[in-house]
Amino acid sequence: MKKHFDTGSLVIIVFTAVLFIVALFVKGLTKDLLLEAGVLLVSVKLIVMAYKTSLANEAIAQELKEIKSMLEKR
Repeated sequence: MKKHFDTGSLVIIVFTAVLFIVALFVKGLTKDLLLEAGVLLVSVKLIVMAYKTSLANEAIAQELKEIKSMLEKR
């Protein structure tokens, strides 16, 4: 997990989860909780996008290494 998430991302994940849990207890199950859930979902979406980007970057780097090794063999 540390491979794809930097320290800043992990801090934001924990901080967002803590704030959501606090809001759940402070606001209760009211309509204001929907706003808090929306904020949580946006944060989760950004984190998932960062993870997918990290995986894609790794795949691209691997392909570039393969291309480079093929060119060096010539």
